[in-house]
Amino acid sequence: MQMIYLVEDDSAVREMEEYALKTAGFEVRGFEEGASFFHVCESISPELIVLDIMLPGEDGLTILKKLRGDVRMCAVPVILVTARSSELDLVKGFDSGADDYISKPFGVLEFISRVKALVRRSSADAIGVPLQDTEAINETLHNVLRFYGIEMDTEARAVSYEGDEIRLTLKEYELLKYFLLNPTRVFTREHLISIIWGYDFEGESRTVDMHIKTLRQKLGDAGRFIQTVRGVGYKLKSPDDKH
Repeated sequence: MQMIYLVEDDSAVREMEEYALKTAGFEVRGFEEGASFFHVCESISPELIVLDIMLPGEDGLTILKKLRGDVRMCAVPVILVTARSSELDLVKGFDSGADDYISKPFGVLEFISRVKALVRRSSADAIGVPLQDTEAINETLHNVLRFYGIEMDTEARAVSYEGDEIRLTLKEYELLKYFLLNPTRVFTREHLISIIWGYDFEGESRTVDMHIKTLRQKLGDAGRFIQTVRGVGYKLKSPDDKH
């Protein structure tokens, strides 16, 4: 049975999350703050962590940064749960390595769907299952994708631009890889949510927008290649594309 850790100081919210996840077939452990959570992580690592931002002692973003700096825990997917909704808070969360977020109050069905999608996606990544899309072009035989100075070694999961290494979170990496596999194609936010995150919610676009924002920032000058197509979504645009 897959283990999920919940770090949430509000007992009512934590109990609701625990009940929903157990009903969905997960094994669950809840924590009120970071110290007890890290103590248990020393012996047992979970398949996924649901992490509240506002916590006593260390806040969720501080805990997330520690997780991403821990060689044993750095690849564990994390969903941030927050009552905050400002763009700055979300960018900080994604930049610190969050895989998804959900804002309070939230529905149980949406919560379970996102957890299942991220667990499923993480399991596929662990065994090397590629992104699925019938129109995606094949990777080169030597597992390197290139686009006007951007280089991605898919075997080493390494990204650089004009020789300089770029460190990306899991979802930023998957977004960039999908764009590189499908240059010049326009994707709606809904399509990207379905392919990269593995779930379907009408009107859900902020997760995509925030990841695109942080990806552009990390790519620096190459961030200009990811173009916003007004009213539609995003595409990877070459410098000589006049449209």
